[in-house]
Amino acid sequence: MPKFPWMKRFLSHTFYNFGEILKRMDNSKDTKKQFERVISVCRDIFVKKLHDYGPSWRIMRPESITDQLLIKANRIRTLETKGNAMVDEGIRPEFIAIVNYGIIGLIQLSLGFSDGKDISSDKAVELYDAYMKKTVDLMLAKNHDYDEAWRSMRVSSYTDIILTKIYRTKQIEDNKGETLVSEGVDANYMDMVNYSLFALIKLEYGG
Repeated sequence: MPKFPWMKRFLSHTFYNFGEILKRMDNSKDTKKQFERVISVCRDIFVKKLHDYGPSWRIMRPESITDQLLIKANRIRTLETKGNAMVDEGIRPEFIAIVNYGIIGLIQLSLGFSDGKDISSDKAVELYDAYMKKTVDLMLAKNHDYDEAWRSMRVSSYTDIILTKIYRTKQIEDNKGETLVSEGVDANYMDMVNYSLFALIKLEYGG
């Protein structure tokens, strides 16, 4: 060990930083794999519901989807606050629902709503995959810039941010889509999806 205290502090700090860098590199490497895992769970639920109901959600206007997202996010917050549920499902299914409703919202914004089931289930899955890829690509770009900052957040913080995004979306919808400096409804839907995916990763993998 060096005789000079300043060198000891320098080496200790250097090794600490190097350890942190390695940890971040490992997290970055795992992030894509973990996202793929939780997305596959959400996609599986989406496909199974398509089998049972078909793309019946095609009749939903974006405002209705936003209201569904609000119901799901409020239930998560209630469960987090009260700590128990009358129906023993927990918050995980609600985050999955937010992911899937968020992707449905992006599809509806793109295609517009219809008066019936005007697309096949196969087409619905194709659209789901396309908008999920677009959403996750945005997340990976932001994740690179923000250096995995989301991993230091609590799941309850994701819930509050999602609720904030929902209320912003409702205001934009009330303003007939007009914004002065803010992002549009589509960007808010993407953020809701990504924060829900963060939560699902935290719930499954911890850390």
